[in-house]
Amino acid sequence: MSEPQQREKKKGLFRKLFGAGAPEELQPGGATDTSAASAPDAPSAPDAPDTPSAPSTPSVLSVSSVLSVPSVPSVPSAPSVPAPAPEVPKEGFFARLKKQLSKTKTSLVEKVRQVISFHGKVDEELLEEIEMILIQSDVGVETTTKIVDQMRKKSAARGAQDAQALIPLFKEALLEIVSHSERLIRLRPAPPTVVLVIGVNGTGKTTTIGKLAKEYRLQGKKVLLVAGDTFRAAAIEQLAIWAQRAGCDIVKQEMGSDPGSVCYDALATGKAGNYDVILIDTAGRLHTRSNLMEELKKVVRVIQKVIPEAPHETLLVLDATTGQNAVSQTRTFSEAVGVTGLIMTKLDGTAKGGILIAIRDLFDIPILKIGIGEQEGDLRDFDPESFVEALFEA
Repeated sequence: MSEPQQREKKKGLFRKLFGAGAPEELQPGGATDTSAASAPDAPSAPDAPDTPSAPSTPSVLSVSSVLSVPSVPSVPSAPSVPAPAPEVPKEGFFARLKKQLSKTKTSLVEKVRQVISFHGKVDEELLEEIEMILIQSDVGVETTTKIVDQMRKKSAARGAQDAQALIPLFKEALLEIVSHSERLIRLRPAPPTVVLVIGVNGTGKTTTIGKLAKEYRLQGKKVLLVAGDTFRAAAIEQLAIWAQRAGCDIVKQEMGSDPGSVCYDALATGKAGNYDVILIDTAGRLHTRSNLMEELKKVVRVIQKVIPEAPHETLLVLDATTGQNAVSQTRTFSEAVGVTGLIMTKLDGTAKGGILIAIRDLFDIPILKIGIGEQEGDLRDFDPESFVEALFEA
């Protein structure tokens, strides 16, 4: 077979294997074919049978492209009914009192318990440590000395050797101090009862008046509030809010007005309107400023021009967080206008509630109310036994 015939035969074989579109470089005799020039002729191979091409793989269609599923309209869900909130049991008075006095209990009674447990026996060293704890809790030096002397005498008289015997003696001493001359706010059988509320700035006078008004309204009393604090910004508005909340009337004038004039108009209105209780707010004043104390005396004189025996109660509001400063406030206000009762606020926010014990020991003025929180019901009648029990309750 001649060389041209052999080349044509090879081309036919490539066309069968690769088809008509075989690349030129793979075809025998092409531009890049060097096998013919470099290699001797190979014997021709018999024609190979045609190889069937593999069947093409069909493309995979998604179900969504084949089936058009009509959208189902959403069914509106039924409105959810909230589950009823579990009923929270109301906190009893004693439980709340114990909770709110926890800071004073920790700093006073619990520390005394700790040093007594550490010592184990009654001696002077133990009594001196108890003295230091009481003084640090604002019981005061004079009252502390009285308490420790009483514990010393009673423990010796009873022959107490175990230090644990001092705990009931300590409790007895506190109860004896805070429980004398106790009473409640007195309302006159023939109205109106005029209550003058005084104190330094920030003790909570206006809030205390609002809580008292709410209490008397719940008792069915007809109450009149008097905005006698005409100096402090927003004092009149604050009292007006309390009047609305308590559901009682209020007498007020413009800020900067003469407080004596406000009181005069209010008492005339109170008498004419047959009010049961008239609560008079006054501007906060520093007990060290004699001119401000003179203004307070003037207010009292104006009140007595309308109702000679008024005010029937003069309540001094003390902030328990001020500590021993409350002692000087009580002394100065009592000398100026004759305080008939004390209200001690913010006992829940201090670890120095021992000041109540000191005040009760140093002055023959009853503590009528105590404030143990911000809620309306947190202004409570002072119960000496409950107070002491709350401090010692485990």
